[in-house]
Amino acid sequence: MTVHTPTPEGGRIIDEPMSEALSQRYLAYALSTITNRALPDVRDGFKPVHRRILYAMHQMRLNPQAAARKCAKVVGEVMGGYHPHGDASIYEALVRLAQDFAQRYPLVDGQGNFGNIDGDSAAAMRYTECKLTSAATLLLDGIDQDAVDFRATYDDQDEEPVVLPAGFPNLLANGSSGIAVGMATSIPPHNVGELIEACQVLLERPEATTAELAVIVPGPDFPTGGVAVEGHASILDAYETGRGGVRLRARWETEDLGRGVWRIIVTEMPYQVQKSRLIEALADLIENKKAPLLGDVRDESAEDIRLVLEPKSRTVEPEVLMESLFRLSDLEVRFPINMNVLDATGTPRVMGLKACLQAFLDHRRDVLVRRSHWRIDRVEKRLHLLEGLRIVFLNIDEVIRIVREEEQPKAVLIARFGLSELQADFILDTRLRQLARIEEMTIENEYKALAEELAGLQALSLSPAKQWKTIGKALELVRKALISPRRTTIAEAVDASAHAPVEAYIPREAITVILSERGWIRAAKGKVEDPSELKFKEGDDLAFLVPAFTTDKLLVAASDGRIFTIGADKLASGRGHGEPLRLMIDLDESAGIIAVLAHQPGAKLLVASKAGYGFIAPEDDLLAQKRGGKQVLNGDLLAALRVNGDHVATLGENLKALIFPLAELPEMGRGKGVKLQTYKQGGLQDLTVFSAETGPEWADGGGRRRNWPDWKDWLGKRAGAGRMGPRGLRKFR
Repeated sequence: MTVHTPTPEGGRIIDEPMSEALSQRYLAYALSTITNRALPDVRDGFKPVHRRILYAMHQMRLNPQAAARKCAKVVGEVMGGYHPHGDASIYEALVRLAQDFAQRYPLVDGQGNFGNIDGDSAAAMRYTECKLTSAATLLLDGIDQDAVDFRATYDDQDEEPVVLPAGFPNLLANGSSGIAVGMATSIPPHNVGELIEACQVLLERPEATTAELAVIVPGPDFPTGGVAVEGHASILDAYETGRGGVRLRARWETEDLGRGVWRIIVTEMPYQVQKSRLIEALADLIENKKAPLLGDVRDESAEDIRLVLEPKSRTVEPEVLMESLFRLSDLEVRFPINMNVLDATGTPRVMGLKACLQAFLDHRRDVLVRRSHWRIDRVEKRLHLLEGLRIVFLNIDEVIRIVREEEQPKAVLIARFGLSELQADFILDTRLRQLARIEEMTIENEYKALAEELAGLQALSLSPAKQWKTIGKALELVRKALISPRRTTIAEAVDASAHAPVEAYIPREAITVILSERGWIRAAKGKVEDPSELKFKEGDDLAFLVPAFTTDKLLVAASDGRIFTIGADKLASGRGHGEPLRLMIDLDESAGIIAVLAHQPGAKLLVASKAGYGFIAPEDDLLAQKRGGKQVLNGDLLAALRVNGDHVATLGENLKALIFPLAELPEMGRGKGVKLQTYKQGGLQDLTVFSAETGPEWADGGGRRRNWPDWKDWLGKRAGAGRMGPRGLRKFR
């Protein structure tokens, strides 16, 4: 890199390759994002912004017994002294610490509107007030006793803690989530009582396995409750590796209304699912006929959640209704587990359950040792002063005379009684009235108590066994202070196949599927007797008219070779113009619709391309579960015909016809197929399937159907060139 001499106008020119300049600066940005913004510390479970908020509130003495202060004041203190970012981001982080539906153990006691589970945002910071909770004080306990390291703030005007003392495993208790550059973290909340019990097991048996710990901590414990249906084996694997996920469902119950009438009451929501948006999504499912078993949804929540789901029919089983809604809506969500954290050295690591708990215990030991040394230093200084007070007590009259009469009382006290400068300063700083009131028993009792405390602290600082025992006792006190019942039930994975499918509860009604040339689809009840009476948008007309039932699956064949599947019960009503087919399937703009058929189990289709290739495809293999359909034919699809016969008749663009037995075609699931007819120029124009008993038919220019009695004259082998067809033959269909 070459640095050029600054120009007279000022500035600096750096001769550096652009790729190197970008990579270095982006790497610096990425590392800053990872270590200073997105990933939590495994020891206290906090990102810098949350740690700074709690420390600033501690400095403002906003403890649980104090009066709450305006959040704007707190945000200003954090932004001005510790966190040089926007006030909105700081307030958002503060609000989240106060929300009992976001934090398993809220760390901020918020007064005012701090949002709700419906997704409503908190009031402006000038209206709300806050202070610390008792859980937050446990995390800050000992921070003024040299328990952790401090570093300079961004402007070097003050200091901030590198990590909090953390009286309980907050990382796992409240969880965390964040996205950095190239990595992310997602840690679910847990029950702190279970976490501390697991810590006690590690203190007694450091060799305990994750499987043993998972017996005590069976899974996450979300603040909104719910039912985790992932299964023990899957959760154990996530705890072992640090990666995985858990399926979380809403908690529900059946309310019996008598006479066979019932409804579903949802009492607990999945974590991080907004109730108002869920209700909107369920209403959309009803309107778009995507939830055929659900009749109505309404919100009767007050302080507690009460979401009412009405079935469309009383014959539906409640379990089947809920299983269908779990698949279609956020009544079931998957919470990812990616325990990517910063370890004690600041290095990003994916850690399992045991590693996280062990890192927390190691941190607690460091905090205990540092606090012990801090206390030892204070006790030794106090004992030294008490030794000086002993001497004063034995010579109280002489000491008072020296203080009153001598010009240099400090030097005289040191020379006469052998005191240290520290002892002499302490005596001179004490009022004469207090010196005269000194009692021997008070001095001796305090001296004895401090001497015993010093001996205990020194023994503690030298004995790892005593340190771990002390940590265990402290954790037990924390467990009693924070203990609360588990909110999330851990259940085994549910087998949805054990219940009857949703389709079994859809009433079987005759319909007619109507698809327009411009791709608008709808379903009219019953049979359409006169298609000419159907109404379409201006410039649009009828393309396909398919009789079906509401329980049928529709196969929609597109010109790009894909076949899509649509439930007939999900089609819009025939009263209007319907809805665009492209909203229901992922159909390319350049592709057109070739055929629409009602699926018949066990039936087969003949699919053929414009190039003259084709094969037989079982319809059961063509059903698609995704909007993108199934790619069946490699090429431009010309026709998809249901196989009802034993012979195939093809017609080329050269108007040559060929007839061959259907048995000569292979049966395939997908592919290009085999050649149907050979052409020197052009390709396939049309084809049909017919039975040898009845013979084929073809359509003349006037739309009339004509028989083909001498069709056997065109009978040959598949892939032949054929011969000129009968006069007027231009298409079969």
